Amino acid sequence: MRLAGKRALVTGAASGIGRASAILFASEGARVLAVDLAEEGLEGTRAEIEKHGGKCLVRRADVSDEETVRELVASCRRELGGLEVCYANAGVSGALVPFFELSAAEWERVLRVNLIGPFLAIKYAAPVMRDVGGGSIICTASVAGLRSGAGGSAYSASKAGVISLVQTAANQLVGTNVRVNAICPGLIQTGMTRPMFELARERGSEKKIGQLNPLKRAGQPIEIARMALFLASDESSYVNGQAIAVDGGLSSSHPFVPGRLA
Repeated sequence: MRLAGKRALVTGAASGIGRASAILFASEGARVLAVDLAEEGLEGTRAEIEKHGGKCLVRRADVSDEETVRELVASCRRELGGLEVCYANAGVSGALVPFFELSAAEWERVLRVNLIGPFLAIKYAAPVMRDVGGGSIICTASVAGLRSGAGGSAYSASKAGVISLVQTAANQLVGTNVRVNAICPGLIQTGMTRPMFELARERGSEKKIGQLNPLKRAGQPIEIARMALFLASDESSYVNGQAIAVDGGLSSSHPFVPGRLA
């Protein structure tokens, strides 16, 4: 029970990485507030947690709205008694259109969810954690935020911003025992990436998915959730201000043709 007695807020918890993380956190002893815009999916997350005896509250909410995030954290204080873990996972992929065809409105929409959302989570969760003696804030970034070529322009910029955000926030929280870290997933099979997987199946090229990383496969949400659990737990008590890639090794190398390097 690596999170026994802890209270956790997880955004984007209706599906994919957020759902896997909320379920895993609860199975390790945390009381969870699961948040998403997709209410039906949230109920599925709660049902799965409660089926195994866990405790889960759900809220349908827009995590890019400041007053909403303020109230979500306040709900953790009122209904869970505090907050030690906050996983700011909610995100959108944005429109996959050429750079010069992107509108400012689309750029702003992506950054509002992917970057302003985590900023608000840190802004309001950190003081509550400080008051209870410390805690762990985790943000979902992406390998697309490490370098070009793994996502659309707005998405990549937003995730690069998340990496900078956790570094900046970790140093703003000096002496509070509140840690802030990011996870940089590679290609993970979630609702966000479903169109890519479906297109590959239609083309008969499903076996090529993930071929650019050394493991030669896509990842599953639970594989990101396990990293989130490590960062949420006291096992990572000396890990702070980091952006950790969980990508099958994709970001460990420049592109190359397998078998052509000595």
